[in-house]
Amino acid sequence: MSLNPRQFLRIRLWTDKPPSKLRVLVVFGVVLACGAIYSVERWVGWPQELSSERPSKIKVQN
Repeated sequence: MSLNPRQFLRIRLWTDKPPSKLRVLVVFGVVLACGAIYSVERWVGWPQELSSERPSKIKVQN
């Protein structure tokens, strides 16, 4: 994996002036919330009422 010059500039900016403690906590909170939502969806499932697709209608043949 090679780094382009823009990534080196971003690394330099982070080393010269690291992000505030509040920003780090906010980013960590967002990542934690996304992980919680993913876990609930993975183990419990997604409610049918919140899905964007309508359930398929079952056609009964006589």
